[in-house]
Amino acid sequence: MTRKADPAFKPFADDAAVRTFENFSIENGTARIALHGSLDLTRDREGLRRARDLRATLDAIVTALEGEDLPEKVAEEPEAAAEVRNPFA
Repeated sequence: MTRKADPAFKPFADDAAVRTFENFSIENGTARIALHGSLDLTRDREGLRRARDLRATLDAIVTALEGEDLPEKVAEEPEAAAEVRNPFA
C-alpha cells in the first residue's frame, strides 16, 4: 500500500509549509527544502506507517524536481540587511 503525501504540502510551492514527523520536520521553500531533527523508524506497525509517510513526502519532492528544468546549483542568496533606526539620532 502506497500512501500519498499530505496534500497541504506541495514541494517548492511556498516558504511556509512544514511537514512534521514526531521530532523531524521538512520545511518547504521555493528554492530549497530543509530537513531538521530526528525520526525513529521502529520495527513495528507505527514505524512502518512513519516510513511510508516519509517516503510519500520524499517521493513528492523527487517528482517535483524531476518535472523541472533544473540549474546545476541554486544560487546562494545573501541575507538582506534590515534597516534599523539610529538610537543616537
